[in-house]
Amino acid sequence: MILSSFMEVAFISDIHGNLEALTAVLTIIDSLKIKKIYCVGDIVGYAANPKECIEEIKSRKIPSVKGNHEYATITGNTSWFNPYAASAIEWGRQQLNEEDFDYLQKLPEKIIERINGYKLFLVHGSPRDPIFEYVHEESDLEELIEMSEADILVMGHTHVPFIKKVKNSLVVNCGAIGQPRDYNPKASFALFDIEKFEVKIFRVDYDINTAAKKIIKANLPSFLAQRLYSGI
Repeated sequence: MILSSFMEVAFISDIHGNLEALTAVLTIIDSLKIKKIYCVGDIVGYAANPKECIEEIKSRKIPSVKGNHEYATITGNTSWFNPYAASAIEWGRQQLNEEDFDYLQKLPEKIIERINGYKLFLVHGSPRDPIFEYVHEESDLEELIEMSEADILVMGHTHVPFIKKVKNSLVVNCGAIGQPRDYNPKASFALFDIEKFEVKIFRVDYDINTAAKKIIKANLPSFLAQRLYSGI
């Protein structure tokens, strides 16, 4: 698919049902008048507003890929999750209706598009394993660039942001909106400046207290609320 020219593009990931964090990030993106946003998966899981986060992504027509939490929500298979994640998936499945499940089921495992001649490859895990593989900054990024043949490879899943230039390409993890794990509790997202061929990570304060209280009120594990304050 060939897209029109956009000055900047936003990448978001790992919202995990955290509506307060998502709202804060989208408010910043809107204020910057950025018209194109991509999500690289895990809209649901962990926090207390999976349905509302799905509705926000749908209403804005934000293209999104399928993450491992979408996969678990669809299938009900949480065998590889820790007890905290599994209980959040099981609770979240009860909050969704048939339309929500249908939306999650139809999410693609990858999105490949061209913007101003640049090949953009978006995936939750990796080009090798779109849903489950964790790719870190020290991983073999050159191999993944060769596999994707991308100018910009954007991933999520680890909840730890990084940007790395590999040959003439950029490898980006935009970090987590809803549950950062780099010891910084602020929500994370990335902006791609098309003209400069440059990506930057941005961090955003949000109402952690409200997000945490919702988790406790839903009788989800308290650890899922506590970790939001420390970004672990």
